[in-house]
Amino acid sequence: MSIIIHKTAVSPPARATLMLTKILGLNVETREVQLPTREQFKPAYLMKNPMHTVPLLEDGGFVLADSHAIMTYLTSKYGGTKQELYPKDVAARAIVDQRLYFDASILFPHLRSVINKVVKSRAPGLTTEQIADIEESYYIADKYLEATRYVAGDVLSLADISCVATISSLNSIIEIDEKYVKLREWWALLQKEDWYQKENEPGLRLFDGFIKKFL
Repeated sequence: MSIIIHKTAVSPPARATLMLTKILGLNVETREVQLPTREQFKPAYLMKNPMHTVPLLEDGGFVLADSHAIMTYLTSKYGGTKQELYPKDVAARAIVDQRLYFDASILFPHLRSVINKVVKSRAPGLTTEQIADIEESYYIADKYLEATRYVAGDVLSLADISCVATISSLNSIIEIDEKYVKLREWWALLQKEDWYQKENEPGLRLFDGFIKKFL
């Protein structure tokens, strides 16, 4: 039975999950969740994911929500020779976890705040606080990258995959300033990867066209 990923193309967490499946060479079935018709609130979906979010994983009888949890699960179970994405070493894994939490608790909430304001509430433009929050996100990420090539060390990890999906989307709202040299270099490095081009770029283009209609 194949792995099923419920997703929507514009979602950064869904894109991050699909980038990982590409890296791991997993055969997955994707199912598009129709957010405009509120499919995520239908009883069948809510039974599997009361958070009504994407992505959602089904692996046989196992069901799991939240991209960060899904990505650590997939790597732990199917990582094979790619285990460095989520290292076994306790300290190295803790750094990857912390950067994943950075995405979950800082980067993505700042993105969601803008979506809630300009799309759901139909209030055009960003607040001063939202602009400052996004700029601070870039500053923090840039600082992480001053010490290492990737956000959680000198090798690619799950943290890079999660963070780049969100940061590339934030760039559609506020472009990453040239002063964030390391951040821009890191993004340029990841943009060269086949898995980025195939699983992030198409959805990012859709998101860019969508969000700019409301800004």
